[in-house]
Amino acid sequence: PHAGETPAHIGGTTLFGDNVEDEWFIVYLVREITRDFPGLAAKIDDNDGEFLLIEAADFLPKWLNPENSENRVFFYKGELHIIPPLETPEQECDLFAPCPTLSEALTLLSTRSEEFLAAEPIRAAINKRIDGYPEKIQASLHRAHCYLPAGIAAVLRQRPSLLAAAVHAFYLRDPADLRACRRPFHTFPAEQRVMTVVTFTRCLYAQLAQQKFVPDRRSGYTLPAPSHPQYKAYELGMKLAHGFEILCSKSSKVSPSSKRNVLSGPLWERFLRSLKEKDYFKGELEGSAKYSELLHMAEDYFQQSVTTPESSVEVNPGDEILALLQTTPIDLKEYEREAACLPPEDDDSWLDITPDALDQMLKEARNESLPCANEEEQKYDLEAVAESMKAFVSKVSTHEGAEMPWSSDESHVTFDVDSFTKALDRILGADSEELDSDDLDEEEEFGFSEEDDEDLDAGNQRQDQKVSPDELIGSLKSYMNEMDRELAQTNVGKSFTTQKKGASSVKASPSEGADSGAEDPELAPVDVDMNLVANLLESYSAQAGLAGPTSNILQSMGVYLPENTDHCGSSSQAAQ
Repeated sequence: PHAGETPAHIGGTTLFGDNVEDEWFIVYLVREITRDFPGLAAKIDDNDGEFLLIEAADFLPKWLNPENSENRVFFYKGELHIIPPLETPEQECDLFAPCPTLSEALTLLSTRSEEFLAAEPIRAAINKRIDGYPEKIQASLHRAHCYLPAGIAAVLRQRPSLLAAAVHAFYLRDPADLRACRRPFHTFPAEQRVMTVVTFTRCLYAQLAQQKFVPDRRSGYTLPAPSHPQYKAYELGMKLAHGFEILCSKSSKVSPSSKRNVLSGPLWERFLRSLKEKDYFKGELEGSAKYSELLHMAEDYFQQSVTTPESSVEVNPGDEILALLQTTPIDLKEYEREAACLPPEDDDSWLDITPDALDQMLKEARNESLPCANEEEQKYDLEAVAESMKAFVSKVSTHEGAEMPWSSDESHVTFDVDSFTKALDRILGADSEELDSDDLDEEEEFGFSEEDDEDLDAGNQRQDQKVSPDELIGSLKSYMNEMDRELAQTNVGKSFTTQKKGASSVKASPSEGADSGAEDPELAPVDVDMNLVANLLESYSAQAGLAGPTSNILQSMGVYLPENTDHCGSSSQAAQ
């Protein structure tokens, strides 16, 4: 292909609806295809974009973001590959580097794939999501008894995939759809019903079973009392019958809306998006006469050259159902004999999730173990709480948010006062004595004179000559001590917990010992860790078991506090 063109490929679009597991099953299939055919490279995305990167968001390199990830993520030889910016290989990756074209990316992938293999944590996150396939497919199925029209049972035997369309038609119905269900059913009357087994996915079964629906009396469908042993089978069959009847009422055979159906699919949306990116509409406003003219031309071209009878445009499910009913024989006696010896249906207790089970699922999703209550109460360490919060505060935040201190092995933040002062002097120009007009106006306003300036300059020169760094630090300490004495007598000072004598972990140096004796004996240093932990526990207790800032921050760093079983005691007592 020429530069910028898309090479020959096989593509497809799947509408997975609410069943996200279908999407990850496709990821598994794509990965296995590239493993069995080493010469193939595959990329996959959804309406959220690069959802593979979203799954591994905790482990992505700093340079990778949604704006520069296009044409960088591929499955190749059964492994995930990420192509980084290559403009500055000796420096850090450029956040604003342009995305490669598809042809450029494939060329790099075929010649230097070993350099672009995704990091092990990223691959592990993706592999964990698709681990267990294809065996896991059976675990996602649910078999249930349904009392439904014999025509539906015959159609599902020929086309099991039509079950999803019928469930979605019922689940997403609107008042206009139900117009076909407010009279005796034309396609699937209630008189010819049989008991049979229908295999759902768990998602489809939950959508059908959990919706409350009362059929119209004119439809002919009635339900037994809820205490009836087959009530659930009657209800499921009734809902499925409504879904199939809605589909057949929307049959597009010899319908002027057939063109509209073709132009509302994902293939047309992608074609239209491509036209907009190439400035096909030349800046015309949407809805204008010129825009409408260009749009009609594009629609005609799409129908003539893209949409052909042999293409893979989705067939209207109602048309397919009606065609199957005409060609499929229905033997009621055979269905009645099968109904006498149906296999048992699956247990649907998985629909009910307890709070503890939900917590366990969330823990497993974060790859964390869930300790029992006794172990959690015995092993949690308040020192770890304080250290984790200090590490979090030490991290640098940006407009994109704060970074969590994932690793405890990272070095602590250090601060060099001398280097900072020198850098500040270079920025502010400490040697410059020039003043702007605003400074001069302020001096005149406060009555400063040149003689005052000279006296101040002379005093500053004498101070610079006489004051040593040690004396300056000692003077600063005296100011701080005086401030502490003043605050100690206020409500602010009394609100802090102070260290007990001999409880401080930092030993005073000999030079500090003399100063400490001269200080106010009632002035004890504030216990920073104790105040931090006490405030955290008070905030955690105020959450009353719900999500809140304290639990969110601590859990993101792997620190879990036990449930507050002592409701009478204060948080400060718990900290002590």
